[in-house]
Amino acid sequence: MIDRILEESIKSKLFKGKAIVLLGPRQVGKTTLLKNIATNLKNPLWLNADNFEVQTLFETPSSSRFKAIIKNHNVVIIDEAQNIKDIGLKLKIITDELKDVQLIATGSSAFDLSNDLNEPLTGRKFEYQMYPMSFEEMVGHHNLLDEISLLKHRMVYGYYPDVVVNQGEEKDILKLLADSYLFKDILIWNKIKKSDKIIKLLQALAFQMGNQVSYNELGKIVGLNSETVESYIQLLEKSFIIYRLGTFSRNLRTELKKTRKIYFVDNGIRNAVIGNYNPMELRNDTGALWENFIIGERKKYLAYHNIYVNSYFWRTTAQQEIDYIEERDGKIYAYEFKWSSHKRAKISKTFTKAYPNAITKIITPDNFEEFILNTL
Repeated sequence: MIDRILEESIKSKLFKGKAIVLLGPRQVGKTTLLKNIATNLKNPLWLNADNFEVQTLFETPSSSRFKAIIKNHNVVIIDEAQNIKDIGLKLKIITDELKDVQLIATGSSAFDLSNDLNEPLTGRKFEYQMYPMSFEEMVGHHNLLDEISLLKHRMVYGYYPDVVVNQGEEKDILKLLADSYLFKDILIWNKIKKSDKIIKLLQALAFQMGNQVSYNELGKIVGLNSETVESYIQLLEKSFIIYRLGTFSRNLRTELKKTRKIYFVDNGIRNAVIGNYNPMELRNDTGALWENFIIGERKKYLAYHNIYVNSYFWRTTAQQEIDYIEERDGKIYAYEFKWSSHKRAKISKTFTKAYPNAITKIITPDNFEEFILNTL
């Protein structure tokens, strides 16, 4: 069970003299995970920073004030900590000055949307990321064959916990997630007035999912300049709605070097953004959904099993392409993703000539579990 893996990993880092930071989208179970951990801790202080009263407690940062707030608690959990102004500095003060206190913070955004967390907490934190539920986790809940049988359903509705648990209510739950939670932190922290532009941008990204994106072209679609588009995409990425994949280039002059693809953290959210819940048999975007699903599940597997890789895609000016590349332990692994097992697929000869030692693989519904349940 993935939540058990995360839980045990976090428990192993308690009282090591560093803060523990758990990041991930809203509604993926971060609070539930920490409540499970808290049941075995003596008298933890739980502070929900979504509440204005908690935010005001941290307005004047000082070790004496924090000692007064924390009092006799030796564990402090700050949920949704990104809502507290200058959160990085305040977590640093608690970590440095209250040595006997274990600080745990969760966030539904990378905290540096409003202030830089990384610099104040350099060398002072253990950081974890939590995603929506995963193929691996659901295999643990029942079995591999059952989860494979649900593949088409997962590709349309995704893996948010409420979506998985409440069968038959997937559309209503995804609409609620998209309408109520998706943009909450972005609009609050950055005081973005043009929320309609963010929504239009996300819809444009949804239709271009898995393709190369141009900030300039997106700007024309949405009605923003390319610099604003780039800044909004960074905000969406730091809020764990989307993520970018850069290009791999080493040997060829014709390799594209400064472009990117954008994927969604969850297929269900992507489909909610464009309001398309048609079954896979009736869709014209099955290839994009498959690519988004399989790369997303790979990211979850690597993160939860502490496997460190550099991830890319590859393309030349002649439009030769590899869907996904990993650089791991000094080796190059190249993968092509094909939804139809019947269509003939092959790895670009230009790529294999340029990188003869690369390990290549075609991933289809017939063998995908090898890719998202193993290092491969």
